[in-house]
Amino acid sequence: MSDPLLPAGYERPHLVGIGGAGMSGLARLLLRRGARVSGSDVKDSRRLAALRALGAEIRLGHDPEQVGSASLVVYSPVIPAGNVELASARRRGLPVVDRVEALGALMAGSQAVVVAGSHGKTTTTSMLTVALQACGQDPSFVIGGDVNEAGSNAHAGSGEIFVAEADEGDGAFAHLRPRGLVVTNIETEPADAGLAAYLAFAERVGPDGFVVACQDDSGARELAAALRSAPDPPRVTTYGTAADADVRLESPTVATVGSVGSTGEIVARGRRLGTVTLRVPGLHNLRNAAGALAAGLELGLPAAGLVAGLGSFGGVRRRFEYKGVAGGVRVIDDYANHPTKIAAVLRTARAVAAGGRLVVAYQPDLYSRVAAAAPAFGAALGLADAVVVMAVFGGAEESIPGVTGAMIAAEVPLPAGDVVYEPSWSAVAERVARFSRPGDVALTVGAGDVTLLGGEIMRVLAERSALTG
Repeated sequence: MSDPLLPAGYERPHLVGIGGAGMSGLARLLLRRGARVSGSDVKDSRRLAALRALGAEIRLGHDPEQVGSASLVVYSPVIPAGNVELASARRRGLPVVDRVEALGALMAGSQAVVVAGSHGKTTTTSMLTVALQACGQDPSFVIGGDVNEAGSNAHAGSGEIFVAEADEGDGAFAHLRPRGLVVTNIETEPADAGLAAYLAFAERVGPDGFVVACQDDSGARELAAALRSAPDPPRVTTYGTAADADVRLESPTVATVGSVGSTGEIVARGRRLGTVTLRVPGLHNLRNAAGALAAGLELGLPAAGLVAGLGSFGGVRRRFEYKGVAGGVRVIDDYANHPTKIAAVLRTARAVAAGGRLVVAYQPDLYSRVAAAAPAFGAALGLADAVVVMAVFGGAEESIPGVTGAMIAAEVPLPAGDVVYEPSWSAVAERVARFSRPGDVALTVGAGDVTLLGGEIMRVLAERSALTG
């Protein structure tokens, strides 16, 4: 007999690509709800080790026999259509669903709140989750990064609220039907197509639900205006620093890394709710906090509890994550893999550096992304003082002849001596150390295994400091 919290057919799911951010969160939720989970991925990771500890049976590599006695197969959006395990499942007549369809099934019957947008989704979703917990709620959540307070990216809560993030590119808008939707920004090209996709998603919320949109972003602002003029719309609340935002962030100040001091006064429709104080730096994070607070208010939770919860938020793994200091250089790691995200991270780091220089090791993510947007990536990296561009982290994507990190390095608008393309992963730490000097901030940026370089950079910096000091 299946667990009542499991949708029919999910008793023995097999997850192809189980180690990804979204897939591992889904697996964790299924395990907590009593499913017997199996899965496969191409290489081992910290996430896979954690899932094994929870009882998942995971194998490396893909083999048709690994589908075993699964009741259905769930696949990651990066898995090729011809994957042998998917083909085996279809030959056997097993249901085959993508990650978002499975997430939608697990959300059914809950008060689901989904955070969408071109960037800022993971942090805003995490902030909302922590704020809800501070109000005594126990929400379920599936997030694209590990929340520092929870130590994981998913949880099967005992409450009715379910918080998740959604990406318009992975089919989420077609499969999820939330009670609430938070939109951080809309930067899809062409803009009209992006707005149309978000409008269609907002229609799935229904008149009894709510949409929270960032008034500081032109796309989200246009979405809010369109919804308000639509027949039978959901409740619409805007947030941000804009003077006409419903939940307004006033007098923002930005903290330095490792300090408590990113603050802003919150005014909701003319009522002062108090001061939000964050432990994470950046104006963008204050905006994210305002969006999370607005969603919490829509759920009927007390402002004081939400504000207190946001103040306790310790960040998300790989979102401006402070790794340490060596040789007088602070080392920070960030997941940013989009030009706008990179620019936001570098602007925050510039404030944190407080007169020091910014040295960036950037690992491009996906060959197709490099081929399509090398100039935009180069322009964003131009906000640094020195840049080391690494080889492309392709993930499950096939390489494209002629597409390398050198394409981005050539687009960075810095003097030639301050930009280098370094295809050897093992040589990057030394390159970063050569550029760095006391007082600087060194950033490792990208969605791949660049995150593993922080410790090595600090080791090299410490050795150089010992030799010169």
